Amino acid sequence: MDLQLTAHNVEILPTVRSYVEKKLGKISRHLPGVKSAKIELMELKASGTKFRFRVQVTIDADGLIIRAEENAENLLVAVDKVVPALDRQIERYKGKVYKKNKAALADKTGEKLAALPAKKDAEPKVVRTKRFPVRLMKLDEAIHQMELLGHDFFLFNNAATKEMNLVYRRKDGNYSVIEPEEQ
Repeated sequence: MDLQLTAHNVEILPTVRSYVEKKLGKISRHLPGVKSAKIELMELKASGTKFRFRVQVTIDADGLIIRAEENAENLLVAVDKVVPALDRQIERYKGKVYKKNKAALADKTGEKLAALPAKKDAEPKVVRTKRFPVRLMKLDEAIHQMELLGHDFFLFNNAATKEMNLVYRRKDGNYSVIEPEEQ
């Protein structure tokens, strides 16, 4: 597994690097096919928040992207907190794959799985498909259109790049754009 460690406003000491590698090196045991992990260590500017450090981890495992982010007063504590968050996401993914494979096996053999009573916490499903024309527009036009619709995100064809982009409103009120990346 390729670990890419970057820092913003933080010096990466050898002890910190080895600690992060030790903690996140175990992830590949739980999730086979992990190609790379990008770890970002950040010191947050004092803005009235009690957290001083943020750790963001993005894992690429054969096209599956898993991301977790945690904040803490201490950098190493933030690393310690992000590992269980990643483990929860991996377990959730493995549970979905297990359920899917179990259902496929039951269909192949002709056996029916015991029907469980429906729960309110049942796995979400697609209940609606919506189609709309995707127009060529500038980023500021897309943001304006998103605001007019009252949505938190908007899919558009970017006039500058001629590629499909997604703009969304962040929790802090600002906007972010997701652009496709060739692999």
